[in-house]
Amino acid sequence: MRIARFSVDDEPKYGVVETDDPEGLVGTVAVLDSDPLYRPVQFTGEQLQLADVRLLAPVIPRSKVVCVGRNYQAHAEELGNEVPKEPMIFLKPNTSVIGPRDGIVYPEQTNNLHFEGELAIVIGRICRDLPKERVNEVIFGYTVANDVTARDLQKTDGQWARAKGYDTFCPLGPWITTELDVSDVRVTTTLNGEPKQDGRTSQFIFDIPEVLAYITSFTTLLPGDVVLTGTPAGVGPMLPGDEVAISIEGIGTLTNKVIVRD
Repeated sequence: MRIARFSVDDEPKYGVVETDDPEGLVGTVAVLDSDPLYRPVQFTGEQLQLADVRLLAPVIPRSKVVCVGRNYQAHAEELGNEVPKEPMIFLKPNTSVIGPRDGIVYPEQTNNLHFEGELAIVIGRICRDLPKERVNEVIFGYTVANDVTARDLQKTDGQWARAKGYDTFCPLGPWITTELDVSDVRVTTTLNGEPKQDGRTSQFIFDIPEVLAYITSFTTLLPGDVVLTGTPAGVGPMLPGDEVAISIEGIGTLTNKVIVRD
Protein backbone atom coordinates (compact mmCIF):
# COMPACT_ATOMS: atom_id res chain seq x y z
CA MET A 1 0.00 0.00 0.00
CA ARG A 2 1.20 3.50 -0.88
CA ILE A 3 0.02 6.12 1.60
CA ALA A 4 0.39 9.74 0.54
CA ARG A 5 -0.13 13.07 2.24
CA PHE A 6 -1.38 15.65 -0.21
CA SER A 7 -3.21 18.93 -0.48
CA VAL A 8 -6.19 20.16 -2.46
CA ASP A 9 -6.91 23.88 -2.17
CA ASP A 10 -4.24 24.05 0.58
CA GLU A 11 -6.08 21.52 2.77
CA PRO A 12 -3.81 18.58 3.79
CA LYS A 13 -5.35 15.12 3.39
CA TYR A 14 -4.22 11.48 3.35
CA GLY A 15 -4.91 8.86 0.73
CA VAL A 16 -3.94 5.55 -0.83
CA VAL A 17 -2.20 5.95 -4.18
CA GLU A 18 -2.69 3.78 -7.26
CA THR A 19 -0.12 4.53 -9.95
CA ASP A 20 2.56 3.07 -12.20
CA ASP A 21 4.41 6.41 -12.21
CA PRO A 22 7.28 6.41 -9.66
CA GLU A 23 6.79 10.14 -9.02
CA GLY A 24 3.00 9.99 -8.77
CA LEU A 25 2.30 12.50 -11.50
CA VAL A 26 -0.29 10.21 -13.10
CA GLY A 27 -2.74 7.93 -11.29
CA THR A 28 -5.38 8.16 -8.57
CA VAL A 29 -5.57 8.66 -4.82
CA ALA A 30 -8.38 7.25 -2.68
CA VAL A 31 -8.98 9.73 0.15
CA LEU A 32 -8.76 8.62 3.80
CA ASP A 33 -10.71 10.16 6.67
CA SER A 34 -7.61 10.77 8.85
CA ASP A 35 -3.91 10.16 9.33
CA PRO A 36 -3.45 6.35 9.15
CA LEU A 37 -0.51 6.54 11.55
CA TYR A 38 -2.96 7.19 14.36
CA ARG A 39 -6.22 5.59 13.21
CA PRO A 40 -7.07 2.50 11.14
CA VAL A 41 -7.42 3.11 7.40
CA GLN A 42 -10.93 4.32 6.59
CA PHE A 43 -11.85 5.48 3.07
CA THR A 44 -14.18 8.42 2.54
CA GLY A 45 -15.27 7.17 -0.89
CA GLU A 46 -13.73 10.17 -2.63
CA GLN A 47 -11.18 9.48 -5.36
CA LEU A 48 -8.99 12.11 -6.98
CA GLN A 49 -6.59 12.26 -9.91
CA LEU A 50 -2.96 12.70 -8.84
CA ALA A 51 -2.62 15.38 -11.49
CA ASP A 52 -5.13 17.46 -9.50
CA VAL A 53 -3.38 17.27 -6.11
CA ARG A 54 -0.05 18.38 -4.67
CA LEU A 55 1.96 15.65 -2.97
CA LEU A 56 3.39 16.76 0.38
CA ALA A 57 6.00 15.21 2.64
CA PRO A 58 4.26 11.92 3.52
CA VAL A 59 4.95 12.43 7.23
CA ILE A 60 5.94 15.34 9.46
CA PRO A 61 7.91 13.72 12.29
CA ARG A 62 6.31 14.32 15.67
CA SER A 63 9.69 14.91 17.31
CA LYS A 64 12.75 14.06 15.22
CA VAL A 65 14.54 12.61 12.24
CA VAL A 66 17.24 10.18 13.37
CA CYS A 67 20.02 9.49 10.87
CA VAL A 68 22.76 6.89 10.49
CA GLY A 69 26.06 8.20 9.15
CA ARG A 70 28.58 6.23 7.10
CA ASN A 71 26.43 3.10 6.83
CA TYR A 72 27.92 2.11 3.47
CA GLN A 73 31.62 1.26 3.47
CA ALA A 74 32.22 2.79 0.04
CA HIS A 75 30.66 6.09 1.14
CA ALA A 76 32.83 6.25 4.26
CA GLU A 77 35.90 5.59 2.15
CA GLU A 78 35.05 8.14 -0.57
CA LEU A 79 35.15 10.92 2.05
CA GLY A 80 38.31 9.58 3.67
CA ASN A 81 36.57 8.41 6.84
CA GLU A 82 37.00 5.25 8.87
CA VAL A 83 34.23 2.67 8.81
CA PRO A 84 32.38 3.02 12.15
CA LYS A 85 32.42 0.15 14.65
CA GLU A 86 28.86 0.93 15.79
CA PRO A 87 26.07 3.00 14.23
CA MET A 88 26.98 6.69 13.96
CA ILE A 89 23.83 8.60 14.92
CA PHE A 90 22.87 12.25 14.40
CA LEU A 91 19.60 14.18 14.30
CA LYS A 92 17.82 16.47 11.88
CA PRO A 93 15.08 18.77 13.17
CA ASN A 94 11.56 18.14 11.91
CA THR A 95 11.62 21.68 10.48
CA SER A 96 14.10 20.43 7.84
CA VAL A 97 11.41 18.24 6.22
CA ILE A 98 9.94 19.18 2.83
CA GLY A 99 8.02 17.20 0.23
CA PRO A 100 8.31 16.17 -3.42
CA ARG A 101 9.01 19.01 -5.84
CA ASP A 102 9.62 21.46 -2.99
CA GLY A 103 12.75 23.59 -3.33
CA ILE A 104 15.97 22.77 -1.48
CA VAL A 105 17.25 26.19 -0.40
CA TYR A 106 20.98 26.76 -0.97
CA PRO A 107 22.15 28.66 2.15
CA GLU A 108 24.46 31.60 1.72
CA GLN A 109 26.74 30.17 4.45
CA THR A 110 27.87 27.20 2.33
CA ASN A 111 29.80 26.72 -0.88
CA ASN A 112 29.52 22.93 -1.03
CA LEU A 113 25.98 21.58 -0.80
CA HIS A 114 25.65 17.80 -1.33
CA PHE A 115 22.85 15.33 -2.06
CA GLU A 116 22.65 12.00 -0.19
CA GLY A 117 19.96 9.57 -1.36
CA GLU A 118 18.66 7.27 1.39
CA LEU A 119 16.01 4.78 2.42
CA ALA A 120 13.88 6.23 5.24
CA ILE A 121 11.94 4.26 7.85
CA VAL A 122 8.68 5.68 9.23
CA ILE A 123 8.02 4.56 12.81
CA GLY A 124 4.47 3.46 13.63
CA ARG A 125 4.59 2.68 17.36
CA ILE A 126 6.27 4.04 20.47
CA CYS A 127 9.39 1.99 21.09
CA ARG A 128 12.31 1.92 23.53
CA ASP A 129 14.90 -0.84 24.11
CA LEU A 130 13.61 -2.62 21.02
CA PRO A 131 14.83 -6.21 20.49
CA LYS A 132 16.11 -6.88 16.97
CA GLU A 133 13.58 -9.66 16.43
CA ARG A 134 10.65 -7.26 17.04
CA VAL A 135 11.72 -4.46 14.71
CA ASN A 136 9.02 -5.17 12.12
CA GLU A 137 6.34 -4.57 14.79
CA VAL A 138 7.18 -0.86 15.02
CA ILE A 139 7.76 0.00 11.34
CA PHE A 140 4.82 1.70 9.64
CA GLY A 141 6.52 1.83 6.25
CA TYR A 142 9.29 3.24 4.12
CA THR A 143 9.88 6.32 2.00
CA VAL A 144 12.67 8.05 0.07
CA ALA A 145 14.89 10.70 1.66
CA ASN A 146 17.59 13.17 0.69
CA ASP A 147 19.99 13.86 3.57
CA VAL A 148 21.06 17.27 2.22
CA THR A 149 24.42 18.26 3.68
CA ALA A 150 26.52 21.41 3.66
CA ARG A 151 29.80 19.50 3.39
CA ASP A 152 32.07 22.43 4.19
CA LEU A 153 30.12 23.30 7.36
CA GLN A 154 30.18 19.65 8.36
CA LYS A 155 33.97 19.81 8.36
CA THR A 156 34.44 23.22 9.98
CA ASP A 157 31.79 23.02 12.72
CA GLY A 158 33.09 19.84 14.33
CA GLN A 159 29.51 18.58 14.74
CA TRP A 160 26.73 18.19 12.19
CA ALA A 161 23.71 20.06 13.53
CA ARG A 162 24.02 23.06 11.24
CA ALA A 163 25.40 21.22 8.21
CA LYS A 164 22.50 18.77 8.23
CA GLY A 165 19.75 20.81 9.87
CA TYR A 166 18.86 23.79 7.71
CA ASP A 167 15.22 24.21 6.71
CA THR A 168 14.59 22.15 3.51
CA PHE A 169 17.52 19.77 4.20
CA CYS A 170 15.31 16.67 4.57
CA PRO A 171 13.14 16.07 1.51
CA LEU A 172 10.85 13.04 1.96
CA GLY A 173 8.46 11.33 -0.46
CA PRO A 174 6.71 10.70 -2.66
CA TRP A 175 4.67 8.49 -0.28
CA ILE A 176 5.03 5.80 2.38
CA THR A 177 5.13 2.22 1.11
CA THR A 178 4.04 -0.41 3.61
CA GLU A 179 4.69 -4.17 3.70
CA LEU A 180 7.89 -3.97 1.65
CA ASP A 181 10.96 -6.19 2.02
CA VAL A 182 13.80 -3.65 2.00
CA SER A 183 16.64 -6.06 2.81
CA ASP A 184 18.02 -5.75 -0.73
CA VAL A 185 16.54 -2.87 -2.73
CA ARG A 186 18.33 -0.55 -5.13
CA VAL A 187 18.97 3.10 -4.19
CA THR A 188 19.91 5.46 -7.05
CA THR A 189 20.40 9.20 -7.43
CA THR A 190 20.58 11.33 -10.55
CA LEU A 191 21.55 14.98 -10.87
CA ASN A 192 19.99 16.70 -13.88
CA GLY A 193 19.40 13.22 -15.27
CA GLU A 194 23.02 12.09 -14.85
CA PRO A 195 23.54 8.98 -12.66
CA LYS A 196 25.46 9.72 -9.46
CA GLN A 197 24.65 7.08 -6.83
CA ASP A 198 23.84 3.39 -7.23
CA GLY A 199 23.77 1.10 -4.21
CA ARG A 200 21.71 -1.59 -2.49
CA THR A 201 20.45 -1.81 1.05
CA SER A 202 22.10 -5.23 1.32
CA GLN A 203 25.37 -3.24 1.48
CA PHE A 204 24.47 -1.64 4.81
CA ILE A 205 27.20 -1.97 7.44
CA PHE A 206 24.45 -2.05 10.08
CA ASP A 207 21.13 -3.50 8.96
CA ILE A 208 17.74 -2.14 9.99
CA PRO A 209 17.26 -4.39 13.05
CA GLU A 210 20.72 -3.38 14.34
CA VAL A 211 20.03 0.31 13.69
CA LEU A 212 16.64 0.46 15.40
CA ALA A 213 17.80 -1.62 18.36
CA TYR A 214 20.78 0.72 18.77
CA ILE A 215 18.75 3.93 18.49
CA THR A 216 16.09 2.77 20.93
CA SER A 217 18.74 1.75 23.45
CA PHE A 218 19.16 5.47 24.26
CA THR A 219 16.07 7.29 23.00
CA THR A 220 12.37 6.64 22.54
CA LEU A 221 11.04 6.63 19.00
CA LEU A 222 7.50 7.98 18.54
CA PRO A 223 4.90 7.32 15.85
CA GLY A 224 5.81 9.45 12.85
CA ASP A 225 9.50 9.69 13.70
CA VAL A 226 11.71 9.02 10.69
CA VAL A 227 15.00 7.11 10.56
CA LEU A 228 17.40 7.70 7.66
CA THR A 229 19.54 4.63 7.04
CA GLY A 230 22.65 5.98 5.29
CA THR A 231 23.73 6.81 1.76
CA PRO A 232 25.67 4.87 -0.91
CA ALA A 233 28.86 6.13 -2.48
CA GLY A 234 28.65 8.83 -5.13
CA VAL A 235 27.56 11.87 -3.13
CA GLY A 236 28.41 15.18 -4.67
CA PRO A 237 27.63 18.88 -5.01
CA MET A 238 24.40 20.54 -6.11
CA LEU A 239 23.99 24.08 -7.37
CA PRO A 240 20.97 26.39 -7.67
CA GLY A 241 18.90 25.26 -10.65
CA ASP A 242 19.97 21.62 -10.36
CA GLU A 243 17.37 18.88 -10.08
CA VAL A 244 18.12 15.84 -7.92
CA ALA A 245 16.03 12.66 -8.21
CA ILE A 246 16.38 9.76 -5.78
CA SER A 247 14.74 6.43 -6.59
CA ILE A 248 14.29 3.37 -4.39
CA GLU A 249 13.14 0.08 -5.82
CA GLY A 250 9.62 -0.78 -4.67
CA ILE A 251 8.90 2.73 -3.38
CA GLY A 252 9.26 5.47 -5.99
CA THR A 253 11.17 8.61 -6.93
CA LEU A 254 11.69 11.80 -4.91
CA THR A 255 12.56 14.83 -7.03
CA ASN A 256 13.55 18.31 -5.82
CA LYS A 257 15.21 21.37 -7.32
CA VAL A 258 17.86 23.48 -5.66
CA ILE A 259 16.82 27.10 -5.30
CA VAL A 260 18.05 30.37 -3.82
CA ARG A 261 15.80 31.99 -1.23
CA ASP A 262 14.24 35.22 -2.49
